[in-house]
Amino acid sequence: MSVVEAPPNGPTPGAQKRPNASMDTLRQALRANVRQYGMIVALLLIIVLFQVWTDGILLKPLNVTNMVQQNSYILLLAIGMVIVIIAGHIDLSVGSLAAFIGAVSASLMITHHMAWPLALVICLLVGAAVGAWQGYWIAYIGVPSFIVTLAGMLVFRGGTGIILGSQSISPFPRGFQKISNGYLPDIGPNTDFHNLTLIVSAVIAGLVVWQQIRDRRLQVRYGFATIPRGWFIAKCAAIVGAIALFAFTLASYKGIPVVLIILGVLFVGYSFMMRTTVFGRHVYSIGGNEPAARLSGVRSKRVTFYVFVNMGVLSALAGMVYAARLNAGTPQAGINFELEAIAAAFIGGASASGGVGTVLGAIIGGLVLGVLNNGMSLVGIDIYYQQVIKGLVLLGAVGFDIYNKRKAGS
Repeated sequence: MSVVEAPPNGPTPGAQKRPNASMDTLRQALRANVRQYGMIVALLLIIVLFQVWTDGILLKPLNVTNMVQQNSYILLLAIGMVIVIIAGHIDLSVGSLAAFIGAVSASLMITHHMAWPLALVICLLVGAAVGAWQGYWIAYIGVPSFIVTLAGMLVFRGGTGIILGSQSISPFPRGFQKISNGYLPDIGPNTDFHNLTLIVSAVIAGLVVWQQIRDRRLQVRYGFATIPRGWFIAKCAAIVGAIALFAFTLASYKGIPVVLIILGVLFVGYSFMMRTTVFGRHVYSIGGNEPAARLSGVRSKRVTFYVFVNMGVLSALAGMVYAARLNAGTPQAGINFELEAIAAAFIGGASASGGVGTVLGAIIGGLVLGVLNNGMSLVGIDIYYQQVIKGLVLLGAVGFDIYNKRKAGS
């Protein structure tokens, strides 16, 4: 009978490779998502900086709620804009279209006394029609998106002034105002916190952890590399901690704003669409290499058309949210919204050449800009310096992305 002796110099080679392999997997995951993780770290550092600089005002419940409501329309536009950019296009008309829809909604509800739910639906349909018009010129006529949406920016800005007669119209019905300024009602006994907010947040945290576990199991089943178990547990704990902190902050004031529910539903829906549906994969494919996508059977013109229809609908929704917050339709609405939305998409990891980007990244980019705007205003930084800082942040984020791509290619 033969005896197999253990190696004289320590553990077996396989035992040595396993931790190294885990660390390699972790490094690969970080490298593959360096832009997104980098923006999350940057967001946290910006929050800490202004929390200290403002003596704790930044994260007070009232201010956090105000930041959510003040930046909601930019985040709505950023969701649609990142999809447009992934498809290899740009849309310069979203700010003017948002203002135009705000004017249309004011005319319908205030001037013509239409019921606000019906007016809301009509405005969304108008946004879809505008998106279809622009999408037709871009997808089927072949006019560059920059030119078509630049023309749209001028047309809808002028149309806003024509509808409103160069004057603001107010006030909107109370029900319509709650789209931007309303909150979920509370339930249960009277406590120091908004009970429904805590319940909803606990459910969301549970669903997020379940999704993380499900994704990890699928990766293991199909042989994909996964991060080490300890790091995975730490990641889930960090997500739950962030949700809990945000929930307790909102619950300390009036609870979850209605517009945050709208944003959450859209974020989940569009993230699912871009990650798992055929349409989402086609958007990425035409943005990455449209000729190859057409040869693979992708109907690129149709996909591009619907990308702009979707952008029109989200622009209309953002315009109504902004109008509801102001409680008025005004000719000055929507100025520079398109620049904020484009900046949010690029800061969040979208590529100017198309084919790269995520809905989560666009949200993170929008939050970076939102916290910067709010924090700089709280400490009294002049508006002109604020513009300089935001421009440098955008340039730095895109430059960081290009640097990483060149480094990965070398």
